Amino acid sequence: MISKGITLTRHLLDDRTPIEGDLGALLIKIGTVSKLISREVNRAALHGKLGYTGEINVQGEQIAQLDLWSNDVLVDALKETGLVCTMVSEEMEAPLHVDRNCLPGSYVVCFDPVDGSSNIDINGTVGTIFSVRHRRGHGREHMAADILRKGTEQVAAGYVMYGPSTMFVYAAGHAVHGFTWDHTLDDYVLTHPDIRIPRQGKTYSVNHGNYHRWSEPTRRVVDYLSTPDKATGRPYSLRYVGSMVADLHRTLLEGGLFMYPGEAGEGKNAKGKLRLLYEVAPMAYIVEQAGGRASTGDERILDIEPSEYHQRVPIIIGSPDDVILAEEFYQGKR
Repeated sequence: MISKGITLTRHLLDDRTPIEGDLGALLIKIGTVSKLISREVNRAALHGKLGYTGEINVQGEQIAQLDLWSNDVLVDALKETGLVCTMVSEEMEAPLHVDRNCLPGSYVVCFDPVDGSSNIDINGTVGTIFSVRHRRGHGREHMAADILRKGTEQVAAGYVMYGPSTMFVYAAGHAVHGFTWDHTLDDYVLTHPDIRIPRQGKTYSVNHGNYHRWSEPTRRVVDYLSTPDKATGRPYSLRYVGSMVADLHRTLLEGGLFMYPGEAGEGKNAKGKLRLLYEVAPMAYIVEQAGGRASTGDERILDIEPSEYHQRVPIIIGSPDDVILAEEFYQGKR
C-alpha cells in the first residue's frame, strides 16, 4: 500500500516501487523541470511571455511565447540526464537526436511542452504531456524505428497540470499516481495514490462549436448524451476547458468522456486535431492503467502504429462504459 505524503523523489527511488532505476531518475528530472515551467506560467504576464511569437509551427498553428521557452527548457533538461537519446516535440519539425546519450538502456521521449497554450493569455489551466519509450535501434538512421511504435510500447507516460495547484500524474505499467507540488518542501507529494477512473461518469468534454463539422456518428453520440433520460442518468453535463490535460484530469478523477473527433470531409482536422505520439498515446496509456478505455471509435488507441511524427488521430477516452457506448454509435450498433 502506497502511503499519501511521500515525495515523488522518494517514491520513484524506493526499491519497492515497481519501476526501473533509470526510468525513475528520468521522471524525477521531468518533475523538476515542470516546476520551472509552473513558475513561468504563473509569472507569464509579469515577464512579458503572453501572446504569440508570430511564427507558425509544423502543425500550421501559431506558437505562443511560452511554448518555445518551455520546449527549450525541457530539451536542455532531458539532454542533461544522459538518458534520452531522441526527442519528439510538438514544437520541433523533426526529432532531435542526442548522439552522446545513445547508450544501451537510453530512452525516447515525446512531449507537448504546453498543452492548451491558448489558455495562457486568459489565465486558464494548461499542462505538459510526456511519453517515454525504450530506444531500440542504433544511431540516427534508426530514429523512425525508435519513434514510430505502437502506444503499447510506452514504458511510462504522464502529465503535469498547471492549475490552482500544480499536479504531476504518471503511469509506468502498474498504476496511476498523482502528486501535488508542495511549495514548502519544493517537491511533489503523493495526494492521489492508485487513481481508478469510475466505470461511468456524468459529464462529457468536447468542443461543441465544431458540431456542424462532425460526422453523423459523432453528432449522434453527443445528441444522445445531452438528451434527458432519468433511467440512464442523462443528460450528461458538458464541461470543456480547451486543454486536454485539464479536461482529461477531471475525467480521470470523476469519470465520463473526453472526445476530440475527426471532422467530416477532407478538411484540416478530418483525422482529428490531437497528435498521437505526444498527446493521445500517453493519455491513453494513463487512462487504461486507471481502468479506463481509449479509442478512435473503431480502434484501440494503443494499437495504432504511427506512420509520421506529428500524426493526428481522433480520440474518445474516459470511463470504460461511456467509451463502449460511444463506440457502438461509430460501429453502427446504435
